[in-house]
Amino acid sequence: MLTEKTLVYLANGRVLGKKIVVFDNVEHIRVLSNPLAWQIMGLLSDTPMYPIEIAKKLKIYEQSAYYYVRKLVEIGALEEAGTSHVRGGTARLYHSSSPAFGIEMSGGERQLDFQTHANYEHRHARKFFNDYIVNNSFKGLIIVGAPDPHGPYRSSARDGHYAVHLAFFLGTISNIPSEFIVKLDADAKAEKVIEENNLISIGGPGTNIITAEFNKFLPIKFNEKNFWSGLIAGSSAKPYNLDNQGLIAKIKNPYNDGKNIIVVAGVRSIGTKSAVIALTNYSEEILKSYQNEEEWALVVQGFDMNADGKIDHVDIISEVTT
Repeated sequence: MLTEKTLVYLANGRVLGKKIVVFDNVEHIRVLSNPLAWQIMGLLSDTPMYPIEIAKKLKIYEQSAYYYVRKLVEIGALEEAGTSHVRGGTARLYHSSSPAFGIEMSGGERQLDFQTHANYEHRHARKFFNDYIVNNSFKGLIIVGAPDPHGPYRSSARDGHYAVHLAFFLGTISNIPSEFIVKLDADAKAEKVIEENNLISIGGPGTNIITAEFNKFLPIKFNEKNFWSGLIAGSSAKPYNLDNQGLIAKIKNPYNDGKNIIVVAGVRSIGTKSAVIALTNYSEEILKSYQNEEEWALVVQGFDMNADGKIDHVDIISEVTT
């Protein structure tokens, strides 16, 4: 008797599963464990073959190939995958009946926490956003610059739609609540919500007045004299002023120590896009150095590696932790 089950395992941060056939007959196990039979199983697990093809591939007699194929069919390890008519006869094509085989003893079962395993792939991101996730649900607000002229510079934001990409990513590591979590910077300022919530502010201080509100507290900040002139990492450091350079920073809310501020912003909108891509598509690499510091920031630079006009790679070019 054969029993079919699902083999669940963790590989490279992903939970994978595949069919496994479990044997309970020792004679069947002996057939499968024969070295030549095992070689045949290895061949037919990838590609269906005729016995004559097996013989040529393994450089064995055709009779041996037919013998072991028949034995493996009898125990259910191989099955017929098709037929063809050759010289008045019928040639049968065989393949493995399962991608995995095994034996099983009684007992030893344990319940798996699939939520934990499902999020293992984004373990660094979950640590970074830990303060924003309560009972596996996102608790915070995403602030984007208003598209209309506003603020002291009467500027219009063009990067608010990047919040969509970030929200999709947040949905892979937490449940998105039913209440609306995105606010325009002008509304957030007017409604006085910046002290009461964990915030993710998207866009530079020239177009997002919430980013401007917290810029002076960041370990890497935009030049206060001219927000568009670039980022400065320390008083003596040279500015990072390329359009495709962006900032990812996390600090405690200076007005409420129980809340946090994350800033994802660029020198220009393409820099903000670079920072968003870094935080989502490359989170495991970008965030691996984050160790729950109260102040943490890095500058990233986006690149178009395949010259299709889109950013497809991001490098870290500066980092500050305290």
